[in-house]
Amino acid sequence: MATFVDRYPDEAKVVQASFAVAFIALGIGALFGLIQALHRTNVLRVIDSVDYYTLLTAHGVLLALVFTIFFLVGLFTWAVTRSFGRALPDIRLTWAWFGLMTTGTVLATVAIVAGLFPEIPMSADVLYTFYAPLQAHPIFYIGLAMFIIGTWMAGADWFLAYREWRGENPDSRIPLQAFMVLTTMVMWYVSTLGVAVSVVFFLIPWSLGLVETVNPLLTRTLFWYFGHPVVYFWLMPAYLLWYTVLPKLAGGRLFSDPLARVVFVLFVLLSTPVGIHHQYVDPGIAEGFKFIAMTNTMFLLLPSLLTAFTVVASVEHGARQRGGDGYLSWLGALPWRDPAFTGMALAGLMFAAGGFSGMINAGMNINYLIHNTLWVPGHFHMTVGTAVALTMMAGTYWLLPQLTGKAVYSRPIGLLQVIMWFIGMVFMSNAMHRAGLFGVPRRTAEPQYQNFDFAAAVGSLGEIRMQIAFGGLLLFLSVVLFLFNVAATWADDRVDTPVDDTIPEPLSPSSGAPLVLDNLALWTGIAILLVVLAYTLPLASIVNDAGLLGSSPTFPVTVSLEWVADVTVGAVGNLSLDSLAGVAPADAVADLVAEVRR
Repeated sequence: MATFVDRYPDEAKVVQASFAVAFIALGIGALFGLIQALHRTNVLRVIDSVDYYTLLTAHGVLLALVFTIFFLVGLFTWAVTRSFGRALPDIRLTWAWFGLMTTGTVLATVAIVAGLFPEIPMSADVLYTFYAPLQAHPIFYIGLAMFIIGTWMAGADWFLAYREWRGENPDSRIPLQAFMVLTTMVMWYVSTLGVAVSVVFFLIPWSLGLVETVNPLLTRTLFWYFGHPVVYFWLMPAYLLWYTVLPKLAGGRLFSDPLARVVFVLFVLLSTPVGIHHQYVDPGIAEGFKFIAMTNTMFLLLPSLLTAFTVVASVEHGARQRGGDGYLSWLGALPWRDPAFTGMALAGLMFAAGGFSGMINAGMNINYLIHNTLWVPGHFHMTVGTAVALTMMAGTYWLLPQLTGKAVYSRPIGLLQVIMWFIGMVFMSNAMHRAGLFGVPRRTAEPQYQNFDFAAAVGSLGEIRMQIAFGGLLLFLSVVLFLFNVAATWADDRVDTPVDDTIPEPLSPSSGAPLVLDNLALWTGIAILLVVLAYTLPLASIVNDAGLLGSSPTFPVTVSLEWVADVTVGAVGNLSLDSLAGVAPADAVADLVAEVRR
């Protein structure tokens, strides 16, 4: 039976190349993550604490941006080609966006890693959020810009394929996988405008010395305009696999095609107008705007709950087709020895747990308790680090045979690998959440604070640190097993039937979905309108307060005690007791302040 690599050899090469870059980034990023986990827990220190932030930046960029998005463009290329049943319009365009993304990745990575070598005048210790006034080398920002433009070109490639398909199929419903790709890219185009403006118009000119300052709050807000929907950009490949591949692996079919389309439309509409919920503690944004962002965020529970229902119903259908019965005993009929199925199922389970911790992040009042603590990366590693990353690794065991014509080298190793990742993340994320509740900070190489005692409600801080270190070690070993299995598969010989790549029709087909769901122009327009309503006033307020480029204070700001004494004595000397007679205390203080200001 001809598989994907036989039907579409050119597209298969692009997908292979995208996966290769993704897996290289995964290996390097995982190594840096292990070094960080051992360093901040004081188990093993092989780097200086100053270099910790270089590795932290590389860890975030390589895993959260490079690994996830390169896997995404590979998966989406496979999905679009497979769904439309035709080659992409121009393979030269396909290789062009791959080359641009790869070049941008190399430039950004070089700028980061160069910080480990003092003799190289280049660094980018700005973490993956790259907040101003932290400043990176221009090469870092230029690399990011190239990377983003490359993703735009990839989306254009897929939309061109859709246009050709639509020209030949004017009355047909958009195939489900292609619909998922196109709606995800609509969300991506809308959301990346913020970070593109921030990088191109502010951060690059600032890093080149063309402007002296930038407005930190403005660039920070523009980042989070993009920073929350990018979470769903990472998540949508996992959703695509959960909705279309996981039911097949379970032995059944997707429960509802229309419900899946509704979920992706909801993400288009709701994912972007919520970014300010990452800025609850930013003093330059009015509380009212933060409250609106919190309210909008709660609506995002809906597509996640719909997904949980649909995917579980689909898996249960598969289990019952395999002979399962009872209220819960049907779980035993599922193919738990298949690493692709087990990895995706465990990823979905972890995503459900991460959703509950995410509700804490989203609530304004409760957020103050855990903001900038280890709770936040604990949540992040449950969602992006497991729901997304583990699904991608598990999905590879089903996708790679289609892309290479070769069987997975070792399914037992694959099964061990996905289980090891799940267990490692249970240890590490649990400990991070607990540490966050005790106030242990994130993003620091020295969390011990020698003269400060973190009081643990249960257990001890030492036990928590050991859990983080042990979990990080398991995660790294899991990545090693994964990369070995992938490399061995790639190097193996071809087989006649590497995998059954057919995907059965849903129980409730696309014909039952309202036609309006396929109206991409309508949803794009509504999404833009919601963004305008959510961000116009906050951005206008920020610019009105400090201007587009902010102010230019002396840095670092220092105030001598002698200056304070001289000013105070002078101010008091200018005030007579007679002038203060009969004046209210508050007014007297105001007069004193006025003299100080003079």
